[in-house]
Amino acid sequence: MIYAIITIAVLIILLYLTITSRAVFGAEAKGKRLERMQQSKHYKNKQFQNLTYTPSLTEGYSMPKVMYNFFFKKKDPLLKPLKNIPSVHTDLKSIPKDQDVFVWLGHSSYYIQTDGISFLIDPVLSSYGSPFKFFNKAFTGADIFKPEDIPNLDYLVITHDHYDHLDYPTVKAIKNKVEKVILPLGVGAHLEKWGYKPEQLIEEEWGTEAVLKNNIKITFTPARHFSGRKVKRNVTLWTSYVLETPTKKLFLGGDSGYDTHFKMIGEKYGPFDYAIIENGQYNEAWKYIHALPEDVVQASIDVNAKNIIPVHSSKFALALHAWNEPLEKVTRLAKDKNLHILTPLIGEPVDLNKSDNQFKIWWED
Repeated sequence: MIYAIITIAVLIILLYLTITSRAVFGAEAKGKRLERMQQSKHYKNKQFQNLTYTPSLTEGYSMPKVMYNFFFKKKDPLLKPLKNIPSVHTDLKSIPKDQDVFVWLGHSSYYIQTDGISFLIDPVLSSYGSPFKFFNKAFTGADIFKPEDIPNLDYLVITHDHYDHLDYPTVKAIKNKVEKVILPLGVGAHLEKWGYKPEQLIEEEWGTEAVLKNNIKITFTPARHFSGRKVKRNVTLWTSYVLETPTKKLFLGGDSGYDTHFKMIGEKYGPFDYAIIENGQYNEAWKYIHALPEDVVQASIDVNAKNIIPVHSSKFALALHAWNEPLEKVTRLAKDKNLHILTPLIGEPVDLNKSDNQFKIWWED
């Protein structure tokens, strides 16, 4: 009997090693990269740490309960849309260089062009947000942008290495269009495995400022989340960013639960012309790592943003709420606080120089 158990265990280990050796799983940091990580004050016990204690699950929840609900609990009838997500296929390559625009590409992927410089943030342009093509399929209509639609880029920006933010097929496909990559500590190991050169990478930790082209500056700022592409968690850093240009200031929120870092960022770097904040794929069970809609509203107030663009919804079903609930809730809650929430269609350009952008309530159609 003992030999059978050992054999099964060995086979499971071999299967895991075979699967995770695929390129999509990336690479672990080593050498000088690992030394830099170990020197970070946010790296302890072989893991990166949040600023405050951050359990994976909220008090009163257990992993068996969460997994049972996810797989067996009756699903919301609108977990996935009943018809195609409305979207606009803007030709990103034809946008004049002197135009300052934001274009949401679905989920947490978006294109920013400002002060003559282009940025592509967390592009997931394959038809799935996972390491496997058959899992976590994109909603029809939300998947209209493909890697071939991406123009030449000054900067590719990555907030962390989860599959719905760092998509191997996309990042591999656009490699020859990217001049530089901005990404948090440790994540560069994945990019180098996928063919990017070390000198292309601006790989830093919270508090670091990097001077970019055209007098633009980007600062790595905290987020409350986690990371990992395999079983081991938090072996790479996660981040938000403050993007300052000669004409405007933007906060790129990245995945984050609510915490005091939003107020700290607002007091130190705000006010912001625009804050792009994650709103979706939340659950009370994991509110410490994904903000609930009421937390998104408070975070927007904390960072002192004139305009808020909610993302992280309307493409994948990674939680149990209705697909359109994030936008419905955050816009409703924001009205009571007199916040200016911008809700463009996927692909609909937002003029970053206009102060009166208005968009349809398209998720109710």
